Amino acid sequence: MNLVTVNVDSIRIGQPLPFSLRDESGVLLAQKGFVVDSQADLELMIGRRSNLFIDVSESESHHRAYVGKLHNLVREDRSLGQIAGTKISSSDLASPRDTAGTSEPDWLDLQEQTHAMLRDNNPESFRTRLDKLQAQLSRHSRLNPDGTLFALIYLSSTELRQYSATHAMLVSVMCSLAAREVLKWPDELEATLCKAALTMNIGMTELQDRLALQKEAPSPEQIRLVKQHAARSVSLLEQLGVTDPSWLEAAFNHHSNIPGPLAARGQGQRMARLIQRADMFAARMAPRASRAPASPASAMQASYFDENRQIDEAGAALIKAVGIYSPGSFVRLSTNEIAAVIKRGANTTTPRVAILINRTGMPTGELIVRDTSQAEFRIVSGVAHRDVKVKINLERLLVLTKLPVSDRLW
Repeated sequence: MNLVTVNVDSIRIGQPLPFSLRDESGVLLAQKGFVVDSQADLELMIGRRSNLFIDVSESESHHRAYVGKLHNLVREDRSLGQIAGTKISSSDLASPRDTAGTSEPDWLDLQEQTHAMLRDNNPESFRTRLDKLQAQLSRHSRLNPDGTLFALIYLSSTELRQYSATHAMLVSVMCSLAAREVLKWPDELEATLCKAALTMNIGMTELQDRLALQKEAPSPEQIRLVKQHAARSVSLLEQLGVTDPSWLEAAFNHHSNIPGPLAARGQGQRMARLIQRADMFAARMAPRASRAPASPASAMQASYFDENRQIDEAGAALIKAVGIYSPGSFVRLSTNEIAAVIKRGANTTTPRVAILINRTGMPTGELIVRDTSQAEFRIVSGVAHRDVKVKINLERLLVLTKLPVSDRLW
């Protein structure tokens, strides 16, 4: 273990711990995510100990925060005594490194940022975190929309870890692309829409993560809390300083099942409908401990039709922006090859793909890019993530999402 002292004063009462707490021998006192309910509980945990510790090797983001703090002290020409005695606080650990200025997003880092933001009950730090996160997601979705979709859809389809954070990011990015590329909403409205999508479920964040891991059916109390979460989200957002009426209206109505064109709705209701369609897509596609996920293609098609089985304007905008076969999903070609979708195509059903499994059922050594608009490589079906029995090199596939359309590698 690599134990370092944590500043006890920085442990926030009533909030999930962003790290596991240990004693000087490394014995676990409280798991990451444990909530210290009161100052008395914290004092009881400390007991006669002079210090509490964390193992920075348990989390990459924690390790980065600690090393970064040491580097800052060295640059400031602090004494060796100060450097050796440095303590790391929860604020250091809850605020991962800034990826806004980098060209390559760290998706697990952004997932950690979202996880921390959704649990922050301090109005000042909450808005700072939210604004920073929304700006980063917007930047990455503009620079490389295919790579952004690939990473988030892949994460959403393959793991349960920090489900609420990944779900919020994916819904926000999908709404952003539909608003910008299809509906042509102004930038200011797009930014508000994305923040509403990121915070729509803030009233049930802990419950949402718990239900993703829960094998049994939701209890009556859990069902009651789910039904009340929109109103609770609005209440929490108001406590956190959100005053924008459209944002609050969108969060409150993001589960409303009211069909009809967007033009007949107010601004908040238009945002709510777009969020509702994207939320439906992401929820159907995500795995649960209690059930297998739907394929991205079937999840997207379910969002295309409204409650009257008519084409939904918001759902259609999402499909035009993301594609029926969206980056991060898997497909089977007419050649019987299985491929990962890496780039959206000229229309919603003809993306670019990278072959993972050849026609004989063997994994490919080199990734071969195909254009599915060509008849010999047309898509015949979607393939669920759980049915692709090969190890995915995410970094290699993300590089392919940047290929210009003119690069014909097939």
